[in-house]
Amino acid sequence: MRSYDDDTLPLQPPIRLPGAATLAAAVRAAPLAGGVLKDELKAEESDDAEVLAAWAEHCRERLAADEGLLLELIRMFLSREPLTGDVPEPLAGLGLVRQAEPYTLSWLGLWTARRIIAETTGQDIPVMGSLADGDAAALLHGLRSYPEAERAEELAGWLKERETGAAEIAAALATVSPLSRAVGVELLSSALGDAGRRALSGLLEEPKLGAVIAARTGREERQPAPEEISWVLVDMAAALLEFGGETGEVIDSIALGMDAEEQAGTIAILAFGDHPWTGRVLRVFIDHHPDEKVAAAARKALRRLHGLADVRG
Repeated sequence: MRSYDDDTLPLQPPIRLPGAATLAAAVRAAPLAGGVLKDELKAEESDDAEVLAAWAEHCRERLAADEGLLLELIRMFLSREPLTGDVPEPLAGLGLVRQAEPYTLSWLGLWTARRIIAETTGQDIPVMGSLADGDAAALLHGLRSYPEAERAEELAGWLKERETGAAEIAAALATVSPLSRAVGVELLSSALGDAGRRALSGLLEEPKLGAVIAARTGREERQPAPEEISWVLVDMAAALLEFGGETGEVIDSIALGMDAEEQAGTIAILAFGDHPWTGRVLRVFIDHHPDEKVAAAARKALRRLHGLADVRG
């Protein structure tokens, strides 16, 4: 089966899926199910989880043997657009495509494509409603790819049984990924009312985190200390990189309209920060910046970063 690199696949928006019973019923109704599922799995109060596990294994093997089918399934999933014309018969036989033109993926098709993408890229595409029982860090991680309307719906479900949601999200900001942190700051500043804004204000004086919050919310009274500047720059760039943004966007987020010489000077200071994404951000400048002077500064900064890491132990 072809491997897909998560770094080249932008984060995918959530999907809606029914429960296991409905998915298992779709498996049993698939035209090719009769030759695949064992008799005991085809019986009606049989275990839905066993049916789905058996079908997932069969789909995995069938698609691994035909890369064209695999690519078509993933293309339909990523586009989320109806398809006219001919659809590969095996996809219909596996119950992965709705049998009416224009063709779309069935619930079973969405479920299967989601599993395959997770296995091949490591990207766990969220399912609407699945974040309600998670902690704040899991919520922010899951919401990274949600469009605005779906984000509000998922957040409402998460908040339903919680009285301290804003405080929980604020407490998670320091430990989550850059994009998760950006999502959390946005929620606290715009979606959680006075409680959210108070929670953010309470974090402004925190080293590094407070500087990022101030930069993202325009709080000019909180200026970054010199040692925080590199951390803020990397965190902002890393959020774009994590989302799957174009390399040009990542570069522009640090370049900020500066000429090549000024950019090279800014790049040099990144090595002195200890942001965990610094190396990945520098690699973007090394591999994709059009000016050799800036790329050279990034290479030098990366070497210095590695040397400082050795010193720090």
